[in-house]
Amino acid sequence: MIAAQHCMTSALRLLLRDQPLSEGKVALAWSAAVGHNVDRVTRVSLDQNGILAVYAENRNWAREVGRSAPLIVTRLNQLLGSATVTRIKVTPHYQR
Repeated sequence: MIAAQHCMTSALRLLLRDQPLSEGKVALAWSAAVGHNVDRVTRVSLDQNGILAVYAENRNWAREVGRSAPLIVTRLNQLLGSATVTRIKVTPHYQR
């Protein structure tokens, strides 16, 4: 039996594979990589050098994203393509 999470990731990877890199594609991959709770309290922007700027609602969320950054980069690159995201830069305190 295959876990539902693996099926969703595989299906999403196939859907995103041929799409051009865009803010929407990055936002969708971010949401899938981190889950609803983290997605709800962050916003992201990918620059041309592969640095993903993550703006967190507060320091606690910024710290949690920072701790999980290596895993998040791996998940994002599975969805967006190898080496699309080179690193994550987290900044706390944004207002929605």
